[in-house]
Amino acid sequence: MKSFFYYVPVLILSIFLSACGASQASQQPPLPFILITSAPNASPTPTPFQPLLYTPTAASFLLSSAPASQAFLPTETSSPTPTQAPEATATVDFSQLFPTSAAPPPAEIPAVNPTALLPLTDNETINFLLIGSDKRPGSSYRTDTLVVAIVWPKEGQVSLISIPRDLWIFIPSIGMQRINTAYQSGEIYDYAGGGPGLLKDTISYNLGIRIDHTAMVEFDGFRRIVDTLGGIEVPISCAYTDWRLIDPSYDEENENNWWLFTVGPGQVHMDGGLALWYARSRSKSNDFDRGRRQQETLRAIFLKALQTGTFSKIPQLYNDFSSTVVTDLGLSDLLRMAPYAANFTNADIRSYYIRPPYVTSWTTPGGAAVLLPNQDSLNQMLLEATTFSPRAVQREAVKVDVQNGSTFDTMDALAASRLNYAGYQTSISAADRRDYPSSVLVDFTSTQDSNQQQAIISTLGLYNANIISLRDANSAVQYRVILGADYQPCFQPEDLSH
Repeated sequence: MKSFFYYVPVLILSIFLSACGASQASQQPPLPFILITSAPNASPTPTPFQPLLYTPTAASFLLSSAPASQAFLPTETSSPTPTQAPEATATVDFSQLFPTSAAPPPAEIPAVNPTALLPLTDNETINFLLIGSDKRPGSSYRTDTLVVAIVWPKEGQVSLISIPRDLWIFIPSIGMQRINTAYQSGEIYDYAGGGPGLLKDTISYNLGIRIDHTAMVEFDGFRRIVDTLGGIEVPISCAYTDWRLIDPSYDEENENNWWLFTVGPGQVHMDGGLALWYARSRSKSNDFDRGRRQQETLRAIFLKALQTGTFSKIPQLYNDFSSTVVTDLGLSDLLRMAPYAANFTNADIRSYYIRPPYVTSWTTPGGAAVLLPNQDSLNQMLLEATTFSPRAVQREAVKVDVQNGSTFDTMDALAASRLNYAGYQTSISAADRRDYPSSVLVDFTSTQDSNQQQAIISTLGLYNANIISLRDANSAVQYRVILGADYQPCFQPEDLSH
């Protein structure tokens, strides 16, 4: 079993480095606003009107149909104008995927009875809350990025849970509201513990998760931190397109300064500006997809921090960014844990997302669009996320080497990331050639377990892969996957079994 100290330095430093701000206020075109009047206890919310520039379809979820020669490179539209859409990128009608409830609940939703809610976490875990905010001097703000990190100290296992900003829950001392208003309400009304205190109590009250430590960073700090790391490598399995400023120095209030920008699929090097855009934007998608991209970015920062000796620079980083990061963790905490971080990998992280079918879209009587918890299914998911998984430990012991036998660069990195989401340890090596028409799974184990073979094939979607038995007791890996032209990289992390 791995020690708790293998994980906490990476988690804490990544919390410190990557609880990225997620407000759309400064990263979308200045389109007309409609002011929506909210229900009692709900603050009015300006919601941007986003006209569709072309007809979306749900047939190819986040897939790019770009020509093969361009499909695995970050691409831009041919002309920098916000009125031109990329011709070759498919989009999604998210309203079809996440329909609004046909039977809205009553205007006043009964608050959760805390005495009847069994806490899902106990003293066997240490739980962190990553908070991203668009807080700026003299302005109101909300915490639109919320990710809970649950750590099992003895077993060395981690769960990440993304919480959507529009989750409609009971905020102690406030009433029914969006969860992203809790932090600011705690600051304004002098709640015990301030904003962090109210947000902790809100999550505990509604989700049954105790929060031990918090860290909040503003988006400008996030951009600087990624640049300090020298950028990050983000494996983008599904192409993503959204509005982006043509140049960060341009006036964001001028609609002519925006264009539709596409990244992926492929492993894309991102500086702070691009990483912030990728983690924050949602004009052409929604909060659920944004939660997925935020966890992708977080995992990329995990890896980069390990690869670049970041932990030897903790005092400098702490001093440089303490003004933009608000946390209850001190420099001594980070220094004490840093030497134990070397064995941490992304295969030790389980990813969860509060999204349909765990929530249902609903419009309050005042006209606010929110998400209602579907309590039974949500509790079931949270129970899985907050329970130590022996099965995950078994998968972490399986190492899969990935080779790119296709003509598209960085395909191996995408497949390795996909296996990490499912809990497999991975390595990457060079294939003997790059013209495999079909993918191959090589089994080096003595047992030749067909169930394990099928689990790997299913994770990667390689249902027609050739399986080769090559027993080798001296092999450093149990399995090798050689990717062929048949491999389709786009996948949804929430669909993978943990």
